[in-house]
Amino acid sequence: MLLFAGLGNPGPRHAGNRHNIGFLAADAIHRRHRLAPWRRRFHGEAAEGEIAGDRVLVLKPETFMNESGVAVQAAQHFYKLALSEVVVFHDEIDLAPAKVRVKTGGGNAGHNGLRSITAMCGNDYIRVRLGVGHPGQKELVHGYVLSDFFKDEHGWVEAVCEGVADAAEFLVKGRPEEFQNRVHLSLQARGIPQSADNGPAA
Repeated sequence: MLLFAGLGNPGPRHAGNRHNIGFLAADAIHRRHRLAPWRRRFHGEAAEGEIAGDRVLVLKPETFMNESGVAVQAAQHFYKLALSEVVVFHDEIDLAPAKVRVKTGGGNAGHNGLRSITAMCGNDYIRVRLGVGHPGQKELVHGYVLSDFFKDEHGWVEAVCEGVADAAEFLVKGRPEEFQNRVHLSLQARGIPQSADNGPAA
């Protein structure tokens, strides 16, 4: 079994925030793979089902971003999952908008959700980094990630989330490089510009 945790902040006020792209990706995976209805579990909303023949729990913590680890740890302990079976989808300001990268472990780069998960669960979980771009100055980051995507960004945001959902089976199969490549090709097919080198999965 795998745990797919999409990070964000609960409530309608935050629904369209850049910080909530992890929630949006979780919703897309839920729709695409026709998982069971959302239920309130593990300090969040959770839904189970099968992807590529394996059981998957998709989780959206409702603890607010800086306590995401509370929800992830609760689900991880309940199912006795190794960190290699935990996949976290989160916004990444150090990637350009519509870029997607996968890595295992590494630093948290100031991301409070990752910091919380690392503190409570350990560091060697899989991260799907969903690029939202950087505002240009460090002091603007907080307001930037807690602001909504602009209307003209909705197209690429939807394309990223749908591409992630379509390729999720390769995460389940333990093939992160193939996942990343499939998302890249999906975005190209949807007319979202991509660089020739989509970078290695780490």
